[in-house]
Amino acid sequence: MAGMKIKSHALQSGAFASMGILHFVAPKPFDAIIPPYMPSKARTWTYLSGVAELTVAGLIANKGTRALGGKAAVALLLAVWPANFEMARQALAGEDTSRKVISLARLPLQLPLIRAAAKLS
Repeated sequence: MAGMKIKSHALQSGAFASMGILHFVAPKPFDAIIPPYMPSKARTWTYLSGVAELTVAGLIANKGTRALGGKAAVALLLAVWPANFEMARQALAGEDTSRKVISLARLPLQLPLIRAAAKLS
């Protein structure tokens, strides 16, 4: 669709909603990267973060709550960042080179996501 510009809030809301749904539809990959020092079961954290992702998606989608959604998105992205570090730690301990590269490259990519979310608030 030439000339169609997707607004940042729509893209972010869709991304958070998609990831939130994935936490419930396919929770095992998320369970696997919950840091081992977290209390309770990994699945509990997977579901809680899924609810948080869906909540943030809804807040960002609604113009009246978008600024709050941006702040909530920043908080959520910071809160789940340790899972990205756990994924990288696991990858570095393994043999799969592509998994190592992807998981390490993902760490700094959280920063532009945080910056984009902050612009909504």
